[in-house]
Amino acid sequence: MPTYEFHCKECGYYFEFFASISEKERKAKEHSIACEQCGSNKVEQVFGGFSILTGTQVRQNTGGGSGCCGGGACC
Repeated sequence: MPTYEFHCKECGYYFEFFASISEKERKAKEHSIACEQCGSNKVEQVFGGFSILTGTQVRQNTGGGSGCCGGGACC
């Protein structure tokens, strides 16, 4: 099942939302995706983030820019 990342415009919290593509689209249209921290439905989907599991470490990139790693410098 796909994982989507959202950002709350009210409190600034980033959270993940697990749903099928059709369920995510339906809930987004209904504005029923709510922030896990404050409960606000003023959220926006964040694009471009990824995680890489290497051995016992997880390297994360939250996206938010241009370039291969979101900020212009590669990992």
